[in-house]
Amino acid sequence: MTFPIANPSLQRALIERGYTEPTSVQSAVLQPDADDRDLLVSAQTGSGKTVAYGLAFAATILGDAERLPPAGLPLVLVIAPTRELALQVHGELSWLYGPAGGRVISCVGGMDARQERQALNAGCHIVAGTPGRLQDHIKRGNLKLSECQVVVLDEADEMLDLGFKEELEFILQAAPSTRRTLLFSATIAHEIAALARQYQQDALRIDTVARNQPHADIEYRAIRVAGHEIERGLVNLLRFYESRGSLVFCSTRDSVRRLHGSLLERGFAAVALSGELSQNERNTALQSLRDGRARVCIATDVAARGLDLPDLDLVVHADLPTNKATLLHRSGRTGRAGRKGLCLLLVPNSKRRRAEVLLGSANINAAWADPPTAAEIRGRDQERMLADPLLTEAPLDEDLVLARELLSRQSPESIAAALIRLYREKLPDPEEVTIQAAPPETFAARTARAPREAAPFERRQDSAPMVWFRAGVGRKNNADPKWLIPLICRLGGITKQEIGVIRIFDRETKIEILADAASRFAASVAAAPNNDLILEPTDPPGGSKFHDPGPRPAKVKVRTPRPENAKPNEQARRKKNRAGRVG
Repeated sequence: MTFPIANPSLQRALIERGYTEPTSVQSAVLQPDADDRDLLVSAQTGSGKTVAYGLAFAATILGDAERLPPAGLPLVLVIAPTRELALQVHGELSWLYGPAGGRVISCVGGMDARQERQALNAGCHIVAGTPGRLQDHIKRGNLKLSECQVVVLDEADEMLDLGFKEELEFILQAAPSTRRTLLFSATIAHEIAALARQYQQDALRIDTVARNQPHADIEYRAIRVAGHEIERGLVNLLRFYESRGSLVFCSTRDSVRRLHGSLLERGFAAVALSGELSQNERNTALQSLRDGRARVCIATDVAARGLDLPDLDLVVHADLPTNKATLLHRSGRTGRAGRKGLCLLLVPNSKRRRAEVLLGSANINAAWADPPTAAEIRGRDQERMLADPLLTEAPLDEDLVLARELLSRQSPESIAAALIRLYREKLPDPEEVTIQAAPPETFAARTARAPREAAPFERRQDSAPMVWFRAGVGRKNNADPKWLIPLICRLGGITKQEIGVIRIFDRETKIEILADAASRFAASVAAAPNNDLILEPTDPPGGSKFHDPGPRPAKVKVRTPRPENAKPNEQARRKKNRAGRVG
């Protein structure tokens, strides 16, 4: 299937970029019933929608002509939610309309507004920008929309989520009422539909993907980690996959700074991307990823929309997304334009239920597994080294001369050993992590058995065998399940559902742990740094360590009595005083 366009300039541009057949969204906007109409399009991230709307408005501004008229006031205005997406749109439309003599400029926050004003005054055909900067140029008289024939709203749902509603309304009201309005969004929520009704006329609705269906080209895996081993788990995942490009998402700027610094110390070629960086710093970081100087990018959700990195094979959620939309847009940075991608979610045991709900809301069936071990990573390194093209490529003559000289001085074994050392020197060391699946399963095997575990978590039966542990705190330390349970889950790498009866005594507390989780619980507690709470196996009250207690009454909250020397609260003191005055 070829692109159904007759314009030779656009055909030439597509062929030069290697476009042989259109994606689903590109085919949809080029159908005859979409000609010269407003469009309301829901398209999957990474589906080629920038080229899609670039082709959709071609008939409006180019017609049958091979070249555009001389540059003057803009004919097309593209509004994008983030600087990165606006700059990406600028790049895509520049090559698409290059053969037609198109002049495309960008107007985004963080860049020199004076240079943008000069570019606007010099004339252009297409402007791509962010809402705030575009509004500012319109108010200052730098951007005049009297000749504008098409307005495109790219990632409209994100612009509304970011609070750009007033800016969008200002810009749309400044454009001629006779314009075409093309609205592209990942989802058509109520707010998007309302915006379309207000600013579009007889819009054609286009849905290019089935609703509530996840991206078919992305494989999802949920990686169980102990709460204190998230960073170690991330290191091992990055080392195991050794992707050409990896994007790691954190929830805050502080997390990005901390994780970026930690990965640099370990020897990873990593860059950071967050809202606190200047636009030039963000552009430099992205360029480092594109040209291969960096292989890992640690980012906040500023990178969740609009970034198109060709070699991005892996997305990791170091912090869980807050909602389904963020999950899908973060993950959508990989698996683009028909390429396969892998998305990993690091899930602390205390957040497993939240992760299951999140994945379920997005209709994603993720494979559950533990992170790869250090031994598995070293085995993978060995496989990669033996398959390295350097060992199979035909050597140069000068290399052969040096090779013979080395063999005359050293044995083949010593030369091979030196090669192995050189290969390992450039690799960051893997980390020791707590494995919750029963050994000796490999990482691949632990992932392969995931379909059973991908179902929502089921509570254990009350008759399940349990193991008793003791904690060195009791009533005299104000022990209470309200703070004991979260602490036990975090230190032991278990969920609340794997805890049974809790019995609090004067100087100690005894806790039941599901027998299947007891070994990893003990290992996780032993490996936890700065562990001030002693947790160790113990005998149950009047029984052996391993027992089947049979049916038990439901757990009840244990209330620790207030120490006798504790001061009464203010309300009780006033009540007592009033009673004394009445008497």
